[in-house]
Amino acid sequence: MNKLPPFSQRYPFYFLCVVILFLSSCSESPENFFDITILNTNVINDFASPNLAHSIEAEAKEFPDIPSSKKKGDEAATMVNYKILYVEQSLDKVKKLSASGDEEKELQELSTRLYELVIPVYKNEYMAFAKLCDAKGSQSSKDALIEEINKKYGASFEQNFNLLNEKGKAFAAKHNIQVTWGK
Repeated sequence: MNKLPPFSQRYPFYFLCVVILFLSSCSESPENFFDITILNTNVINDFASPNLAHSIEAEAKEFPDIPSSKKKGDEAATMVNYKILYVEQSLDKVKKLSASGDEEKELQELSTRLYELVIPVYKNEYMAFAKLCDAKGSQSSKDALIEEINKKYGASFEQNFNLLNEKGKAFAAKHNIQVTWGK
């Protein structure tokens, strides 16, 4: 008295399992892969630049004649925290991609390396800068910290960022992905 259904009745279930396995093993579309590995790095393109320092500092700026500009004292740190969260999510997305060819694997590795370079700096140096801005620290202290960040990480970031964009341009051209490149 076998109570298992015949194989033919279980066939749709097995077919569905095979289809799900097949679809999950397929790689991303070139456009989606490009968006995640290259385009998402736009959020960090101001790393180790005066623009990022100015943006963080502006979060803590108060204007005496404008009451609505009164700050709670953690705005700059909050901005850096949000940036850290976004960059960590972006890195997680890059790591979860299934790269099918050598070109995609290289882009994934370059993108990962770039994110792994900036995340600790955001968590440590930029967070210290943000807290200094929130505490209304001296301009000379803030300038010294930003100069240290730029000296220590600027060249490495620029090199990695430019290499990723160079490879990204070739990838976009190969896959006919329409992109307008800045700078």
